[in-house]
Amino acid sequence: MKKFLVIGNPIDHSLSPKLHNYWIKNNNIKAIYEKKKLEKSQIKDLVLKVKKKEKKRNNITVPFKKTVIPYLDELSVEAKRTESVNTIYLHKEKTVGHNTDIEGFERNINDINFDIKDKRILILGAGGVVSSLIFALEKMKVSRITLSNRTKEKAEDLKKLFRDLSIINWGQIEDSDMIINATSLGLSEEDKIDLDFSQIKKGKLFYDIIYNPPETNFLKKGKDFGNKTENGLKMFIYQAQASFEIWHGIRPKIDNDVIKLLY
Repeated sequence: MKKFLVIGNPIDHSLSPKLHNYWIKNNNIKAIYEKKKLEKSQIKDLVLKVKKKEKKRNNITVPFKKTVIPYLDELSVEAKRTESVNTIYLHKEKTVGHNTDIEGFERNINDINFDIKDKRILILGAGGVVSSLIFALEKMKVSRITLSNRTKEKAEDLKKLFRDLSIINWGQIEDSDMIINATSLGLSEEDKIDLDFSQIKKGKLFYDIIYNPPETNFLKKGKDFGNKTENGLKMFIYQAQASFEIWHGIRPKIDNDVIKLLY
């Protein structure tokens, strides 16, 4: 039986096993998908196990999307451009890192019929998924991307990858058409982003990459100010679908049953 794994730290919140095992069963594949909490020192050994065919395929989540890169043999164009990997697999005896977060985010935005072209975007956070968001946003031709992170040095690191990126101090809020929470603040229902969003005009989009819990305090605050809100569930599903297709050669079905399963 084939074994698949998602690794991260923390990892308890991940719904990847529930989703992948559902698709595995529906497509009559002899496999199992699990999740595992690892430390940074264990990443190299994980990749070696892939190379030895002990584990052929894995998903990578926070905070290891960049950490894993030095141990891989090859990167896809998307992974190389963003310096972010969320899917690894073995191809012709080589370990390959790919990034399906870009596709997941772009398809999610298209799904909600939000016309993002020429819009101003404010991103909160500079973690592993942010380079994927910026890559997708630039691809969708937004007019301006502004980034704010509690540790400004991490934000400046992203500017090395994306020269047109604007950096502001944590606590500053620009009136933007879309505000994205890409921090980990929200994984716990008690988490709050202590920022003043009152200057954001009504009718904008508050987007949280967190999907579990389904409504974070960030989204509640956005709704209170009269804005549209969207969590990262669809992004999560679409990126998982892309990984599944890479691994199994099958594009699994996404329908209301999948949404109900995860909620």
